[in-house]
Amino acid sequence: MFGNKLVTSMIDRSAETGADRRSFLRTAGLAGLGVAGAAAVGTGGASAASAADTNPPSSAQPNGQTANGELISDATILNFALNLEYLEAEFYSYAAFGRGLDSRDIDGNYNIGAVTGGSKVPFKSASVRKIAEAIARDEIAHVKLLRAVLGTVKVSRPTIDLVGSFTAAAQAAGLIKPGQTFNPFADENSFLLGAFLFEDVGVTAYKGAAPLISNKTYLEAAAGILAFEAYHAATIRTTLEARGLASAADAISNARDSLDGPTDVDQGITGPNRSFIVAPGDANGVAYSRTFGQVLNVVFLNPGKTNRGGFFPQGVNGDIRASDAH
Repeated sequence: MFGNKLVTSMIDRSAETGADRRSFLRTAGLAGLGVAGAAAVGTGGASAASAADTNPPSSAQPNGQTANGELISDATILNFALNLEYLEAEFYSYAAFGRGLDSRDIDGNYNIGAVTGGSKVPFKSASVRKIAEAIARDEIAHVKLLRAVLGTVKVSRPTIDLVGSFTAAAQAAGLIKPGQTFNPFADENSFLLGAFLFEDVGVTAYKGAAPLISNKTYLEAAAGILAFEAYHAATIRTTLEARGLASAADAISNARDSLDGPTDVDQGITGPNRSFIVAPGDANGVAYSRTFGQVLNVVFLNPGKTNRGGFFPQGVNGDIRASDAH
């Protein structure tokens, strides 16, 4: 879906002159590679801890700043997003097509992790099957786009758990009892609830990262992905409500809220004066933001400070790796 024409355009628009573009590519270690390598935007591909892996270029300067004053590069931010896209793409690809990402779309800096679990959902409704297939194609395309933009500094797919993670999340939400299991690939309703766990996290993650991205080209790409994630979230929410699964979705929302800090900002589907496609946001209709650490709290299924767990049992790849402490 995202071909060489778009990648070339992103490189061209990232610098004002031909000399700037050549310098940009040399900095990324990509001169002479054409559009295949795309544009690298800074440090953040691999740390010293990954010396056994391919090391990314490290000459570009960090260009964003977190709330606590920490300098951060655009590449670091996009690699963080790539970890999340790997997770969503694997989930939806297995659900829709019965297979994971192609081997050409998972390599990069750091060791490639395996995926545990995942199978094709036995869809009975054509509408739900089409939703799964459409979102799967979008998420696979997001992986391809971010990998192309990052070029040689892209991180590989981390280890992903699609089995125990969902059971732990469902237990935390009170959807199942201890000792029971939850399989999001077992049927359509389970798939929709599993999807709901991801979608709002993706929206709030991109919203939180947006102010830290300095390159307008990459900000535009991130904003475009955010828009698609919001479309996905609204579709999943609407379908859950239509199937009478709003209460279960609310329980998942409450579980997410218990993981990412003391504030009650996550929003379920039901409630007074609330539309079932309501987005997690404020009274101005603006989606709220999660910090990198809060996002990791949710996907690690841990409200404390840690660097692994849940959907990423060995952690994520890149320079942003630890969740917040609450």
